[in-house]
Amino acid sequence: MKPIVTWLKKPWPYWLGGILLGLMNVILLATSGISWQITSGFLMWGVGILEWFGLQPLSWEYFKHFQFYYGPVITNDNVFINQYTILNMGVIVGSLVATLLASQFKWKKIKSKKQFAFALLGGIMMGYGTRLAVGCNIGAFFSGIPSFSLHAWVFGIFAILGAWVGIKILIRFLV
Repeated sequence: MKPIVTWLKKPWPYWLGGILLGLMNVILLATSGISWQITSGFLMWGVGILEWFGLQPLSWEYFKHFQFYYGPVITNDNVFINQYTILNMGVIVGSLVATLLASQFKWKKIKSKKQFAFALLGGIMMGYGTRLAVGCNIGAFFSGIPSFSLHAWVFGIFAILGAWVGIKILIRFLV
């Protein structure tokens, strides 16, 4: 029998990864009562950074609606310590461990200023879009489909259309 590290270095089939992610999402929902969400944690980190600059974003209208839908997120007077931060740290550390085990970690040089500008603009647009959609592909799609949510299917259709448009733009301007 081969050592487990050798087995981890080989690419896994997509269906196996999908099944494992689905099972982990079910376990998360069963044990914590929340589905897998990513951008809510980043939103709370942004709130904390704005508070360092003296702003009070939790008093903004958006967060009144956010707390209506999600309940109180801040229970210990610290926006950085909450269930979403724990999920995000788990994703970051888990991704790093998986990359290291597969010997795939490497630093890459930015190819051009144009590539950097497109990546920055794309990231800003994605972040803004996730707040408009009240979630990213994980919360709005991956966690929405198993709960039989119609919005997840609509989100999926438009995510595919958006990816298609994005590819056309990248091919036109970067290739």
